[in-house]
Amino acid sequence: MLKLSLIGAGLVAITVAIHALGTTGLVRYLAREFLDREGNWSSRRVLYALTVAAIVLVFLHTLEIMLWAGVYQALVPVGELADLETAIYFSFVTFTTLGYGDITLSEGWRLLSGIQALNGILLVGWSTALMFAVVQKTWQSHD
Repeated sequence: MLKLSLIGAGLVAITVAIHALGTTGLVRYLAREFLDREGNWSSRRVLYALTVAAIVLVFLHTLEIMLWAGVYQALVPVGELADLETAIYFSFVTFTTLGYGDITLSEGWRLLSGIQALNGILLVGWSTALMFAVVQKTWQSHD
């Protein structure tokens, strides 16, 4: 159990770092490309900016999910997850807390999937907050 907790904590740390770097880069890009010198949003490009933000965030989540899937594929005993595609599917379902339940890990490995679900909740919440901040900034620029 300690081993899986440490593996999970390491993956959480890595995915948080990926998200931090990715969202920091995204915010810098949005500020550089879409804000004028006074910090107001360019109203003609709002939809484009929101689309870019959404695509980048989905890409970051996909990268994080693929990292978890790779670890599952490398560490979980053969037979639990048939192939990489199954590991990716399981990782997506777990990260998003969708929880279909059609694939479950054995008793010894369930802790890791629980940690991934918590990681997903945290990072999806972070992305939601960032999208809200971008939308809020566009509204403030039009007051």
